[in-house]
Amino acid sequence: MDNKEFKVVDKRRFTESGDEKSEVQEKEEKAEKPQDSPENAPLTPVDFSTLILSLSTSVLLHLGEIPNPQTNKNEKNLELARHTIDIIDMLKQKTKGNLTEGEGGFIDNVLYDLRMRYVNISK
Repeated sequence: MDNKEFKVVDKRRFTESGDEKSEVQEKEEKAEKPQDSPENAPLTPVDFSTLILSLSTSVLLHLGEIPNPQTNKNEKNLELARHTIDIIDMLKQKTKGNLTEGEGGFIDNVLYDLRMRYVNISK
């Protein structure tokens, strides 16, 4: 049995005594709620497309198209970008015949896009 904690929030407009809640009470209750943060964000589903999307994001990082989240700078490493593109291509070859039509089209489009970006940046 999971030992996950959960919190019940009373969203009724009236207090226990039957009086209507004041705006101050409602604002205080809203302030108690934790703000959305990366730690509280729901995880994406684990599937093939998510894996390919994660790897393609890594390629974009290595191509310098998106900033490194640690340094907030665009840094190029074409060798790592090429290596990750090759990993995606290897996954395409190894999963041939086992992908849905949507997954097959997705990986083809991702590979085409990443290869074109790589060629343009490495000129």
